[in-house]
Amino acid sequence: MSIFNNHSAEILIVLFFCITYFFSVLEKLINWKETVAYYKTHFKKTILKNIIPLLLIKVILLEVVALLTLCTGLYFIVTQNDFLISKIALQISAFTLILFLIGQRLVKDYQGATSIAVYFILNIFGIYLLT
Repeated sequence: MSIFNNHSAEILIVLFFCITYFFSVLEKLINWKETVAYYKTHFKKTILKNIIPLLLIKVILLEVVALLTLCTGLYFIVTQNDFLISKIALQISAFTLILFLIGQRLVKDYQGATSIAVYFILNIFGIYLLT
C-alpha cells in the first residue's frame, strides 16, 4: 500500500479516466442506434451531420486507445512506480477531450463545452503530477 500512499492522487486521476472512458465506450456500443440518432440530431446544423457513424467509430477507437493506455499506465504506476505510460495516456485523453470540445463548440453547446473543460482541467492536472 505504500505506492498508493505515495502516489494516491496520480493513481486516482488515472483510475477516474479509466472508469470514464470504459463507460463511455460501453454506452456507445450497447446503445449504438440511439447514440447515432442522438448525435445526428445534435450535429444536424453542422458539416458533420452526414458522417456521424464514421466519426463515432473513430471516437470509440480513440477512447479505446486511451482506455487501454490508461489501464496499462495504472498497472505500471502500481507495480513499478513508473509514470511514463500514464502520462502518455493522459496526453491521449487530453487530445480526445479537445476533439470533443471542438464538436461542442461547432454546435454551440456551451454547457457541454463547460463540462468537457472540467474533465480537461483534471486531465492537465494529472499530466502535471506525472511530470
